[in-house]
Amino acid sequence: MNPRRNFIKKTAALGAVAVMPSTFNVNIIRGVAPSDEDLIIGHGDYKYKVDKKWGELDPAKVPVDNCHEMVVDSMGRIILLTDEPKNNLIIYDQSGNLIDAYCNRFPGGHGLTINDEGGEEFLYVTDNGWFHDHKRPDEFKYFSGDGFVSKISMKGELVFNLGHPQTIGIYEPSQQFKPSETAVAPNGDIYVADGYGSDFIIQYDQHGKYIRHFGGSDNPDPNYRLQNAHGVTVDLRNPANPQLIVTSRSECAFKFFTMDGVYKKTVTIPGAMVNRAVIHGKNIYAGVCWSRIDGKGKHGTGYVTILDESDKVVSNPGGQAPRYVDGKLQHQIQEVPFIKHGHDVCVDGDENLYVCQWNGGRTYPIKLQRV
Repeated sequence: MNPRRNFIKKTAALGAVAVMPSTFNVNIIRGVAPSDEDLIIGHGDYKYKVDKKWGELDPAKVPVDNCHEMVVDSMGRIILLTDEPKNNLIIYDQSGNLIDAYCNRFPGGHGLTINDEGGEEFLYVTDNGWFHDHKRPDEFKYFSGDGFVSKISMKGELVFNLGHPQTIGIYEPSQQFKPSETAVAPNGDIYVADGYGSDFIIQYDQHGKYIRHFGGSDNPDPNYRLQNAHGVTVDLRNPANPQLIVTSRSECAFKFFTMDGVYKKTVTIPGAMVNRAVIHGKNIYAGVCWSRIDGKGKHGTGYVTILDESDKVVSNPGGQAPRYVDGKLQHQIQEVPFIKHGHDVCVDGDENLYVCQWNGGRTYPIKLQRV
């Protein structure tokens, strides 16, 4: 265990006695959330103290709308993507201080990936084509346009765009392209998840040349069929056998594929409408956008889920404790309402988490300090 985190864990434990799960349950039944100052969430060895003030900025100077995704660069800075057109990219230090805010080319900014290419880092941004009227902040009405993917420098300079797959003949005119995420392989191949369009994963080489696509919402094979292919991640936990983890959010599942799109397995997390898989160490972390209740995603019921290297859920910060019966994970939902819709999780070197959310009332990211 990290010595710094070990110290935090010992000191935080003294103040955690009054914040037992039974207290959480009573408060939730009464409609009262536990005090933010006392709020410790999670299960097993993965417990966290909630810091809602970590990323707060002056909204008059650095506004946000939806805070969609976050990455950490080589200097340890935390980069946030928001669909606020005044400043799509916000850079924090790990104390939550503002370093920079810039870029106004992504009104539907949704997915953010960072990749080191020969010692220079680049950002891959997906704009899903959905945007709302920022001049009317009290109305959250969406408008639809074409989606695209951009590779940009760390200064926001455009390198290239990947446009509608129809332009290269792989989509029919009737098929929508509203990408939600990218992932980049060690050889530079780019994988695009068309999560709000036709639910394909599209593979390009490092220069943007088309290689293949697979999946799709209408695929007759249920293993390959994707329903809201919201995320795609390159999983290098076994370097000799890299794989893709694709989110099929409406199925509450991650689907695993080889790097050339051959199906391997499905890991279902009943009740958890998960977003992209984030790899850190041996674990998978993911924001849960909604808890599925009575067959539907219920508004305001997000949390975070954590899986170990055997694909077993070991902690649900903000959610119910994972419960297995005869080796099968049981349905799980939100328990502690510290976020509304968990859209992404970022993990730092001390294994603290940073959670950003969609439709969260224009709130800034929340830090979960591991204890």
